[in-house]
Amino acid sequence: AAAGLSYVGAYVINTYKSYDNFLQDKYAVLPAVIILCVAVVMFVIGLIGCCATFRESRVGLGLFLAIILLIFIAEVSAFVLGFVYREKVKTDVQGTMRSVFEQYDGKNPESTVVDYLQEELHCCGVKNYSDWTTTQWFNSTGNNSVPLSCCQQGVKNCTGHLDQPQEL
Repeated sequence: AAAGLSYVGAYVINTYKSYDNFLQDKYAVLPAVIILCVAVVMFVIGLIGCCATFRESRVGLGLFLAIILLIFIAEVSAFVLGFVYREKVKTDVQGTMRSVFEQYDGKNPESTVVDYLQEELHCCGVKNYSDWTTTQWFNSTGNNSVPLSCCQQGVKNCTGHLDQPQEL
């Protein structure tokens, strides 16, 4: 289990590097760090449990049971907090994403990240393609279209025009 959690934590941190412009709050990587710390603690606790079982120590097994109960309580608490604050996190992420989309000009690093995100997640805008109509880039181009990264991957000759939303 500790090895699995270590993999998940490392994967989240590695993935975070691709989306760090959207998640400007550096605390967004905190869950991954917590997962890595939990993996280390689980390894140590597992080692204690194995040693206590091997030596048939009642005190060691009692300590192991107490630690496991504390971990269970912490997991339930983390689940409840995640459930309670999910809307706040969603609102904060959407606000940050809107500000990054507002900086889109097709050339700067933020633009590259926006294009990458839209291509990888097969999406367009924060909620949908109509989000682009309020951006400075949309108003400055004047061609009533969204970036080509909004186009569906299988569609050929996609121009990003809003009069053909089935291609987006």
